Amino acid sequence: MALVLVDKPRDHVGVITLNKPERLNSMSFGLVEALYGAIDEVAADNDTWVVVLTGAGRGFCSGLDLEDRGDVPGVEGMGFSRLAMKAMDYMSDVVPALRAMPQPVIAAINGPAYGGGMCLALGADVRLAGEAAVFSSAGIVNGLTSTELGATWLLPRAVGTSNSAELLLTGKEIDAREAERIGLVSRVVADGAVVDEALAVAERMCELSPFGIQMTKRTMWANLEIGSLTAAIDLENRNQLLAGYTGNLDEAIAAFHEKRKPNYQE
Repeated sequence: MALVLVDKPRDHVGVITLNKPERLNSMSFGLVEALYGAIDEVAADNDTWVVVLTGAGRGFCSGLDLEDRGDVPGVEGMGFSRLAMKAMDYMSDVVPALRAMPQPVIAAINGPAYGGGMCLALGADVRLAGEAAVFSSAGIVNGLTSTELGATWLLPRAVGTSNSAELLLTGKEIDAREAERIGLVSRVVADGAVVDEALAVAERMCELSPFGIQMTKRTMWANLEIGSLTAAIDLENRNQLLAGYTGNLDEAIAAFHEKRKPNYQE
């Protein structure tokens, strides 16, 4: 059975599904290896403009598989210290891989998102939650830390320092409504409808300029790391100038006058 599924149910929209439902899609090395492959496959598909990430069954992702982690790929001949570092990097680098995809990623969080699963959701650009979604930083509860997969960088930027510190330092569980209240997710939809809602959001994005969507994602993430407002605006200006050369603005003006939807080619 494939641990990660790739589908394209609608024009220009790809779906990546974690597919280990009997373990709430927990992150073994095998599943993460398959996820890297799916990310590479979808990222390279120029006809896929938006991506939905979800989990099979009743969970999104329960974090590290504590019972069967499997083997780290590519560690032949390594001693313990190098192998351990390789294992940490292999797990944690999956979040930057999501962020590096040219397409926007919409997380359709259909159930528990614990530990690394919450971090996967944080690596997405948009997060939608079903009523059954539950979030927790599980590492701290299991005698480790909450410092994994970029959580201490991503979470404060999503929900602020106080909310982030409470989640990371206590390991408390929060439900979908609380996640919505603090800004961890954009909104909550009925159980069973979250993937459909994510696909609907993706379709709305696909009506826009693919170049504009990609550059907006890239600039948003870049400007989270930039040092000043002036530098952020400089980057925005260059991207807006590049977008001006696509011809999309002329198409938008023509569509407005002709009372039709724009048909963006770039």
